[in-house]
Amino acid sequence: MLLHMCMVLSSSVILLQGGSVLCKEMKLPSRAAKPPSPSDFLDKLMGRTSGYDARIRPNFKGKAHSVACGAGGPPPPGQAYFSPIWSFRGPPVNVTCNIFINSFGSITETTMDYRLNVFLRQQWNDPRLAYKEYPDDSLDLDPSMLDSIWKPDLFFANEKGANFHEHLPVLGGLSEAAVEEKDEEEDRAAGCELNVGLTLTLSCPMDLKNFPMDSQMCIMQLESFGYTMNDLIFEWLDVGAVQVADDMTLPQFVLNEEKGLGYCTKHYNTGKFTCIEVKFYLERQMGYYLIQMYIPSLLTVILSWVSFWINMDAAPARVGLGITTVLTMTTQSSGSRASLPKVSYVKAIDIWMAVCLLFVFAALLEYAAVNFVSRQHKDFFRLRKKLKEQRQRTQGSVDSKAKGNNTPGKSAAHGSVAQQCTACSREEELAQQGLLFQSLGIALSAGSAPEMDATPVFADLPPGLGFYEIRRRFVDRAKRIDTISRAVFPMSFLMFNVLYWLTYKVLRHEDLQAAQ
Repeated sequence: MLLHMCMVLSSSVILLQGGSVLCKEMKLPSRAAKPPSPSDFLDKLMGRTSGYDARIRPNFKGKAHSVACGAGGPPPPGQAYFSPIWSFRGPPVNVTCNIFINSFGSITETTMDYRLNVFLRQQWNDPRLAYKEYPDDSLDLDPSMLDSIWKPDLFFANEKGANFHEHLPVLGGLSEAAVEEKDEEEDRAAGCELNVGLTLTLSCPMDLKNFPMDSQMCIMQLESFGYTMNDLIFEWLDVGAVQVADDMTLPQFVLNEEKGLGYCTKHYNTGKFTCIEVKFYLERQMGYYLIQMYIPSLLTVILSWVSFWINMDAAPARVGLGITTVLTMTTQSSGSRASLPKVSYVKAIDIWMAVCLLFVFAALLEYAAVNFVSRQHKDFFRLRKKLKEQRQRTQGSVDSKAKGNNTPGKSAAHGSVAQQCTACSREEELAQQGLLFQSLGIALSAGSAPEMDATPVFADLPPGLGFYEIRRRFVDRAKRIDTISRAVFPMSFLMFNVLYWLTYKVLRHEDLQAAQ
């Protein structure tokens, strides 16, 4: 008796040995293929037996192609020699980058740098990591797997310091439906993604000529360290390349929404390296500087003008007020430069502080001029007294010589010579010290006002006659200086303010906006 066995798998009939016996079709319950575990899948994808090498970039080994060879002379007519050539480089790896700025702050003028916290995402294709066996479209890897896959050697070209918080590699394979829609060449591609959390301190060269009404442009440059553009190319994501947190605020600056994305390819002796950059446009808010620098210095200048209304005889009050304002302005000027670098050009805040210091110093010098003019009547009478004493001594010397000489002609000649010599000796002193009095219309000659001569300085002057009249002239001139200063100082400072704010807040601000 023949034993016939039929095995039907997946609606197919199998005829076994023993005769032509047709078995009825039987359907056995099919078992779904069990997906591999993540560990087995990763071992198969990136294990030692998979042939994957993290030290070699994707697309490194190309295909063989034939080229005509002319070695050994030209080929015979109608023939050509061909030799297979291997291109090991292959096309470069295109890495798409985008960043999310979580915080932006700590912009320091002294060191010219800024600090920010970002999330950096890099995406590229690696055909060696393509898979279809795993059910999920993407696979999040542990940060410890970072050394097991190839990754771009990105670094920040203008960084001063960086802290890496976390690395999260992601593998994105192709599902069966995606494979059916793609051609044979694209089926081999696998998307790789690397997410990195960073805290960066980047260099930002600043132009502080308009400080604190300036606008700055800070740059972030992402560059390849070891791969030239033949192997690696960075590019920005088409949409949303640079995103900023909605609740992010800066203490002194306003970050413009418009950001400049571009390329900054670097040329070195070793080759041409890919580089991409983003420009952040920052506009400084000067509220802090108005409260801490401009308004206090403005009040100090106005305070120095109070001395114009104080009596000129109150010398301690006016001198004390002038010295106090000068020292205050000096302290404020030093404080404004403490938080700024030692640059060689003049800043806007330097011009403001220098002019304010000049005004308060000029107010102190104004009182010195008032005090000098108000005391000139004393010097005037002192010169008159010296002139009278000199004339008396000359007359006495002439009389004594006339008595001892019997010749009247010689006596007259000697007296004339003595008077001429005395006049010559005093001429220079009167020319130097009497110019001010002559400009006021006051004569120093003895005959002009004999009642004003005195043996002590003013003892024998009748009250209310010459002395008080001359003194009133000098005092009025001094008061006139105070009166003029009350109008000239505020008007000059007002004109300076108009020119200052018009230049730095309007004209130069528009020039900077046009340049950016």
